[in-house]
Amino acid sequence: MEIEKTLTVSAPPQQVWDLLLNPQIMAGAVPGMKSIDVISPTEYVAEMHQKISFISAKFKLKTRIVEQKAPEYMRVEGTGEDASVASSLKQTSEVFLTPAANGGTDLRIKVNVDVLGRLGAFGLSVMKTKADRLWEEFGSNLAARIEAGGLIVDAAPHSSASPSTAPTMPSLAEQAVASPEIKPAAAPTVSSSKVPQEQMEAAITASTQGTYSEAGWWARIFGGARNARRAGQVIRVEVRQMDKTICVEWPATAASECREWLQSLHK
Repeated sequence: MEIEKTLTVSAPPQQVWDLLLNPQIMAGAVPGMKSIDVISPTEYVAEMHQKISFISAKFKLKTRIVEQKAPEYMRVEGTGEDASVASSLKQTSEVFLTPAANGGTDLRIKVNVDVLGRLGAFGLSVMKTKADRLWEEFGSNLAARIEAGGLIVDAAPHSSASPSTAPTMPSLAEQAVASPEIKPAAAPTVSSSKVPQEQMEAAITASTQGTYSEAGWWARIFGGARNARRAGQVIRVEVRQMDKTICVEWPATAASECREWLQSLHK
């Protein structure tokens, strides 16, 4: 199935772009998203739960940004599978941000998804209905989070869809949104940019052995995460809010920035 969706946001393209690259906000906005694990500035692994008819699927989604031109365009590719329901998916998403009237932004996404296995047998009408519901819920969730930050989203998103040769299901976990893949922000937030202290649990482990240096803020924090992990000098933070979990790994040499971020969550 090929689906095209649009949403109008009363914020400039750069602000919208930064929002889409914030994995914690996207985790709270995408329906069925349970967790996101940031692998690199352009890769992440997410867990997404969805129910199609009488089948409940739990997909492990691997997504990667393959092309981007900030703050105008990105192309995302991803795959997912759930062996328990003998189903898999493969998707390609394109995200377009264009200036709109009064300084706003038109957010447009084109998704092409192929679903194989039991879920792929449901047919076009079932998949399209599910896709429309997911988009409406995503639009409402995104609007709430943007409004909490002082921005406003048009409550009436527009969409169009055309079938491909095989019945498919769009995965909003790997849309613009998703994220998908996506440079995480230094201080990710959900809704009002604060995580209630009583709903947050943080688990932190670190080793200070060895040294680590790499130019650039994002390169230091995320680009070198895998190198730091190998050297055993990683601070791993898990933030849990309700039924969602966000995992972020910081090099131990960036402990001060990590501490400041954690302190901001408790304010």
